[in-house]
Amino acid sequence: MARKRSKHDPYDHLPQEDQASEEPVACWLCGRPTGKAIVWHHPIPKSRGGRDVVPMHSICQQTLITNFTNSELQRHGMVVAGLLENPNIRKFVDWVANKDPDFTATIVKKQR
Repeated sequence: MARKRSKHDPYDHLPQEDQASEEPVACWLCGRPTGKAIVWHHPIPKSRGGRDVVPMHSICQQTLITNFTNSELQRHGMVVAGLLENPNIRKFVDWVANKDPDFTATIVKKQR
């Protein structure tokens, strides 16, 4: 009999399609309930040794990637409060607070 999942799967703690919960999960950055599409984001980038993943909206993930480099994300780690101190992120979270969970928009790239 074959196994359904690998014994060493790093994502085995995440809900599988057959185990999907009816209750929406809260976004790691903005705290709103997630919609139909959930992005599993590495707060500490994989290139910097990050293994943990957190649920996010795609628009929230795009905003983080636009405003922070991998080095900056590594320094902040799993602490959301440090990210929210950035004025661009705080402004975004305040703006998106009343939007629908499946809301999406284009994100302006940061000029470096």
